[in-house]
Amino acid sequence: MGATAESAADQAAGSSTAGRLGFRPGQVVQEFGYDDDVDAQLRSAVEELTGNELADEEGHDVVDAAMYWWREGDGDLVDALVDALTNLAEGAVIWLLTPKSGRPGHVEPAEIEDAAPTAGLHATSTISACRDWTGTRLATPRPGRR
Repeated sequence: MGATAESAADQAAGSSTAGRLGFRPGQVVQEFGYDDDVDAQLRSAVEELTGNELADEEGHDVVDAAMYWWREGDGDLVDALVDALTNLAEGAVIWLLTPKSGRPGHVEPAEIEDAAPTAGLHATSTISACRDWTGTRLATPRPGRR
């Protein structure tokens, strides 16, 4: 496969992942935890699918979803999730992206399972978001289900 075909295949894979994460055209997505180890293809695919640049963590506008790149040693996960909720529209979700098992910074699933309810969230699904990152979908409880 040539470089151009490979790039197209990588882009298609990223776009399908952005769609599997539930992102839709027109959405505004806020990104937290950006560093040089994040998956650039996934970021680009989310921007391409939504038609919007990712909002940085300093933003104060209401957003439709959040992506949080989180690694072991980044601090207190409960505090981080509470911060990510600040600008989230009602019914919006946070995708917590953590390094896959065996990768530097891997976060044990039990840590996420413990932190999410304390922050007022619950994990609804976990997927392989991209080559090095696992995505855990965190949602706020539906009204009437607290």
